[in-house]
Amino acid sequence: MFKFKSKKNSFISKISKIIFTDEEEKKNKNVISKKKFTSFELVFISSIIFVLGIIGGCLVTMYTNTVLGSKIDSKMLEFLKTYETIKSDYYDNVNENDLIGSAISGMLSSLDDEHSFYMDKDYTGSFNQSVDGSYVGIGITILYKDKINTITEIIKNSPAEKSGLMVGDILTKVNDVDVTNSDSNEIANLISGEVGKEFVITVQRNNEMKSFNLSLEEIEIESVYSEIKESEGKKIGYINISNFASNTYTQFNNNLTSLEKKNINSLIIDVRGNTGGQLSVVSNILDLFFEKNTVLYQIKDKKSVYKYKAKTKDKRDYPVVILTNHGSASASEVLASCFKENYSDATILGTKTYGKGTIQKLMTLSDGSSYKFTTQKWLTSKGEWLNENGLEPDVVVEIGDDVNIDNQLDEAIKLLLKK
Repeated sequence: MFKFKSKKNSFISKISKIIFTDEEEKKNKNVISKKKFTSFELVFISSIIFVLGIIGGCLVTMYTNTVLGSKIDSKMLEFLKTYETIKSDYYDNVNENDLIGSAISGMLSSLDDEHSFYMDKDYTGSFNQSVDGSYVGIGITILYKDKINTITEIIKNSPAEKSGLMVGDILTKVNDVDVTNSDSNEIANLISGEVGKEFVITVQRNNEMKSFNLSLEEIEIESVYSEIKESEGKKIGYINISNFASNTYTQFNNNLTSLEKKNINSLIIDVRGNTGGQLSVVSNILDLFFEKNTVLYQIKDKKSVYKYKAKTKDKRDYPVVILTNHGSASASEVLASCFKENYSDATILGTKTYGKGTIQKLMTLSDGSSYKFTTQKWLTSKGEWLNENGLEPDVVVEIGDDVNIDNQLDEAIKLLLKK
């Protein structure tokens, strides 16, 4: 990563071309070897070489003592020296990317902040998919159990669905590669590449082998689901948000519009188990419900506090219930707290939220790995910091023991039927 010697040689090479043009340099190599210089010429040439050496040395020193325009202190120089020493003197081969990744991971671990950490290339890819709300693939979910890869889910309108693959198919080959004993990660690496790349997928279905031709497409991840809960002559809209990805606002707006066209009387927004996502997406969703200039939340850094306000004229006033639990964190808490503090007829129902009141910045490295670290706090619209405390619901309802009954949702419906 830090090849100072090559930088110096590169510099000297560039300086030499000030003295000779490319053609002259080729001609003069032979001339110099034959020509005898006078004492004055030898002194002059020696002086030039001496000056160039000083300039080159100074620039190399400046380079080694500066990173991204800021001077490196003695501790950083020790780190660079250690890095170079390990690379050159360690008895076995050293992977430079692993060395740097481990160093970055160590620095982030020293912050004692569970939300600041290093992510390798594979983890970064998965993380980016969840944030972007899409990925390049064929649209299947595989369960690897007892050395058998069974397709458990097929995304609607995906290449997998179009090709004829079905839930329950057992994956046996990708092109000519036998994947009988491969886990889902190994298969994912085989079925990867650019949009349009073609594959032949072979599966076992009812003791019969079948092959399907398909190609990679960009798959949109559905993060919003909606339906109508009808009871006692009332239509209650229900929207579940699994995470706040780049495309979540569009999906939410489309689902909300569809529900309202069916004349809902009230709305349930379910963010149970939603660990967060992009704050800008939450802002856009909240914009649909609050009057312009309503403070939605606040951001605090080392210097200032910024208030983020509703920007549109859109607003709603029908009763809303927000379902929360301990898995509701970060952006979910922003949404719930804004309704709790500002909406005229909102009820937070369920259990206390997680309590993540910090914001992270993502930095991507040249090898595809990345790290994120905490740079800001977020506060509720009224300035409360929920970190490690969480948001208390207006109505506490613990989840029941029967996994087939959603008693929290049932209580939300009962509450709205009374409105």
